[in-house]
Amino acid sequence: MALSLNSIFGVHSSALIYQSKRAEVLASNMANADTPGYKARDFNFKAALSQLEGNNTSRLNVTHSNHIGSLSTPAALELAYRIPTSASLDGNTVDSQAEQARYAQNALNYQASVRFVNGKISSYLSALKGE
Repeated sequence: MALSLNSIFGVHSSALIYQSKRAEVLASNMANADTPGYKARDFNFKAALSQLEGNNTSRLNVTHSNHIGSLSTPAALELAYRIPTSASLDGNTVDSQAEQARYAQNALNYQASVRFVNGKISSYLSALKGE
């Protein structure tokens, strides 16, 4: 019986990839907080996960068996510009405190997914050892 990563770990295996990509985007925003004209960017994490789970109806038209059926990689993410809460004179839209809060929340979500995956791996190892 062949097992896939999705059947073992659920959405967590893919969520780790998207959470690490979001951490990169948020870190880039924080690094450019003092850059004049820099526009803060982010992506909709919930929409990316729903696309992975098949809840999104926007699929590509597959005409050959070797075609990719959906855009489920971080490279396919559409980064959107964030609407600033307060205007900056130099055109920068990064709110450092809000970015730090988003980064911290993303880090907590990442650690939760890692713990879930580690727990699953531990349970499979225990089953294989016969414990």
